[in-house]
Amino acid sequence: MFKLSEIKELIQLLDQTSSVHELEIESEGMKLAIRKPDRSEAEGTVIQAAPYTYPFTPAPQPQSPQIIAPQAVSEVPAAAQQPATSAEGALHKIVSPMVGTFYSAASPETPSFVNVGDRVNEKSTVCIIEAMKLMNELEAEVKGEIVSVLVENGQLVEYGQPLFLVRAE
Repeated sequence: MFKLSEIKELIQLLDQTSSVHELEIESEGMKLAIRKPDRSEAEGTVIQAAPYTYPFTPAPQPQSPQIIAPQAVSEVPAAAQQPATSAEGALHKIVSPMVGTFYSAASPETPSFVNVGDRVNEKSTVCIIEAMKLMNELEAEVKGEIVSVLVENGQLVEYGQPLFLVRAE
């Protein structure tokens, strides 16, 4: 969800620039579009009721499985490189839904959302991904046990990059 203060800041930034006339942002299933009126639109009206438009509609949900971007072998820990055996059961990858900064806790003073060995359910928050000053909580999506944390706190992550391995129940 976009905060009003963030929307106001984006409007001010858009208003101050002459090279950008339209901005669209998608986050957590929500889409925000801000458009600066054309000069002809602005001159044609004496009083303008709404100089910006705010279409706030849910982003379409993907219908097909996510494609995970290939990773260099050196970036993936050795535990993640080995495929799950039938004795271990199937491991589910929790991947980053966006490019941003990975945070394992809500603040430096608080404990991590999850650690190796912790049990999670579909709605358990496992981390925060910061993108464009927006903090996006990421949920586990599956019920099971955290087997591996594949990234470090404060690390930049890519879209589709595996963050956790979960032994699903």
